[in-house]
Amino acid sequence: MAAAVTVSVAGGSYAALNPDKITADARAVADKATCRTVDTAIVGFIAVNETDPTSITQLKPYVDGDISRYRIVGGRAAGPGC
Repeated sequence: MAAAVTVSVAGGSYAALNPDKITADARAVADKATCRTVDTAIVGFIAVNETDPTSITQLKPYVDGDISRYRIVGGRAAGPGC
């Protein structure tokens, strides 16, 4: 039992000393969340306009934040995290 606690503490300490990994992990999670947000905006656009969006700029009213790295491919979001 004591060995398991020691390993756990050591692993946590290593993560705290590796800010690049923490930043990369956080960026990956944010990218996945943004991809889902863009997909949701596509659905919202279709519900309101009864047609598919043809450009990511059409989705800006449905999303807070920068979605300029994304595009629409086959009716779905494409970009980081997708």
